[in-house]
Amino acid sequence: MGSLFRSETMCLAQLFLQSGTAYECLSALGEKGLVQFRDLNQNVSSFQRKFVGEVKRCEELERILAYLVQEINRADIPLPEGETSPPAPPLKQVLEMQEQLQKLEVELREVTKNKEKLRKNLLELIEYTHMLRVTKTFVKRNVEFEPTYEEFPPLENDSLLDYSCMQRLGAKLGFVSGLINQGKVEAFEKMLWRVCKGYTIVTYAELDEPLEDPETRESGATIPSFMNTIPTKETPPTLIRTNKFTEGFQNIVDAYGVGSYREVNPALFTIITFPFLFAVMFGDFGHGFVMFLFALLLVLNENHPRLNQSQEIMRMFFNGRYILLLMGLFSVYTGLIYNDCFSKSVNLFGSGWNVSAMYSSSHAPAEHRKMVLWNDTIVRHSRVLQLDPSVPGVFQGPYPLGIDPIWNLATNRLTFLNSFKMKMSVILGIIHMTFGVILGIFNHLHFRKKFNIYLVSVPELLFMLCIFGYLIFMIVYKWLVYSAETSRVAPSILIEFINMFLFPASETNGLYSGQEHVQRLLLVVTALSVPVLFLGKPLFLLWLHNGRSCFGVSRSGYTLIRKDSEEEVSLLGSQDIEEGNNRMEDGCREMTCEEFNFGEILMTQVIHSIEYCLGCISNTASYLRLWALSLAHAQLSDVLWTMLVRVGLRVDTTYGVLLLLPVIALFAVLTIFILLIMEGLSAFLHAIRLHWVEFQNKFYVGAGTKFVPFSFRLLSSKFSDDVA
Repeated sequence: MGSLFRSETMCLAQLFLQSGTAYECLSALGEKGLVQFRDLNQNVSSFQRKFVGEVKRCEELERILAYLVQEINRADIPLPEGETSPPAPPLKQVLEMQEQLQKLEVELREVTKNKEKLRKNLLELIEYTHMLRVTKTFVKRNVEFEPTYEEFPPLENDSLLDYSCMQRLGAKLGFVSGLINQGKVEAFEKMLWRVCKGYTIVTYAELDEPLEDPETRESGATIPSFMNTIPTKETPPTLIRTNKFTEGFQNIVDAYGVGSYREVNPALFTIITFPFLFAVMFGDFGHGFVMFLFALLLVLNENHPRLNQSQEIMRMFFNGRYILLLMGLFSVYTGLIYNDCFSKSVNLFGSGWNVSAMYSSSHAPAEHRKMVLWNDTIVRHSRVLQLDPSVPGVFQGPYPLGIDPIWNLATNRLTFLNSFKMKMSVILGIIHMTFGVILGIFNHLHFRKKFNIYLVSVPELLFMLCIFGYLIFMIVYKWLVYSAETSRVAPSILIEFINMFLFPASETNGLYSGQEHVQRLLLVVTALSVPVLFLGKPLFLLWLHNGRSCFGVSRSGYTLIRKDSEEEVSLLGSQDIEEGNNRMEDGCREMTCEEFNFGEILMTQVIHSIEYCLGCISNTASYLRLWALSLAHAQLSDVLWTMLVRVGLRVDTTYGVLLLLPVIALFAVLTIFILLIMEGLSAFLHAIRLHWVEFQNKFYVGAGTKFVPFSFRLLSSKFSDDVA
């Protein structure tokens, strides 16, 4: 399933480099982006470290580039848009870049200074021009005194026997050729200018054939760079590779906590469960379709540079565009199930209820005594009419997809939908939590803790399924067994579930025969799973500890991934009991024996067990927010329709058209700001809560550290004005 299911494998390595190849090696590592460096000289001052000169040089180049970008922006010169990630330049090119950038900075500062001087001169000349224009009427020009100009003598008349000319012409000319490093050309020119007092002409040309530097991992030296892998007990950082689609879902998980090293990553399953649980609370075909179109617009224009550089709120929507896309798509699906489109139902397949079958004229006289039918008097004088599904021909079958549209006209619509959504929320919640417990088994198998499967995961599953799994069974059983004809004698699931724990003296009808014996068996299994959950793991670890004189040797095939854990310490023995192998793994090193604290292990397991047992009850009730938010969204949408659109539709046709246009505009604005943004944000936060608390706490620790590689791609190519 790739690294999205579990983080990448890490190792602690030691890299030995020659001083001459440090730049090339780090450039290659920065291009790969697979290495995170550790600072082993934290107490050393930054100015006392090696290569501090090179770092200062890079900072100086960054300062110059920031200054150049600032001046380019002031001149309104367009820059290429978008993020660019060019390859790391070689060291020779860096020196050339430094020389060119320094020259550009000097020239640009000189040009800027001259520009300011020219502006000042222009202002002075404008002032003088204005002054002359004002004083023109007061001063008269005297034409009698015209100035005379004397021309310079021509060049041919200049004597060639002039001393200065003869001194220069009489100098002896010569040339010297040689080879010099490219990075030392500028210093060489300055030295020649000083020695020769300016009377020198220097020209140089690069060699066409590139030469190999004998000092660099590129000339094929006899002593190459090498790397060693260091065994360590420290927890490695967590690296989970993402792309532009999975990045948003991974950020939701990382906001709760970065996953521990190599544990199951919930983001893979959040891709489906998060938008689905959101859609259960936001189920409306119209609202979901509007959200889907907005997200689709962001996805299709994701390469537009203005979206990345937009304001914070818009950038937040842009970063979560794929989350919005799936949330809108799933909301369209649940809206079809609820048959809600802006609080109105859509009749796509025809209703399964027939009103005409309730009239007495449609039935024989013998059937009138058994059934309550309608006649003309009842229809005219009754404000509320009730359809009886037990009457033949009234209920012709279920609606093919979702809720029948006739429920939108029923007075007991809210009662029916509340019962349906409440049971649906309980079913979805129990399935979601059970899946989280099952994912914990994959963690135990990966970390080779099989005893946790038998002593923790299996009792948790039995406790969950024997109580709340049985509740799902009763809900589904009642849906399948009892029909419209027998609905009046169907027992209450809530009463039956309560009687499961209270053991009433009087016998109840029950859902099925032998129900009492099945429920007692489930309670016995639940009661037996609780002490195993509380005491099984601590007693097993104590047994492992007592069977060894020193448990400071790594077990065969076991990898220590969490530091200072009593459970890990108890598992470090000289033999592998689970596999039945008495031979130690090659290369395992003895460690210092640590004190085994049984009381701490027992207390930790008791707290975890109490939290789980009570959490099964509270978390199941917490999933009822799916029903509550769905009810609130549907009722708020209905109120908005009733107060605006229905008022506009009931106005007289003469003025209704003029009133309907502003009413529809106001309805659209309120729908976007209240139902889409506010209600969408509410459902989004509740969906996050269900994943963080009710789902992830069953298997996800989230106590790791994020892998931050040395990568050039993570460096921003944008410069702020304050850098210069």
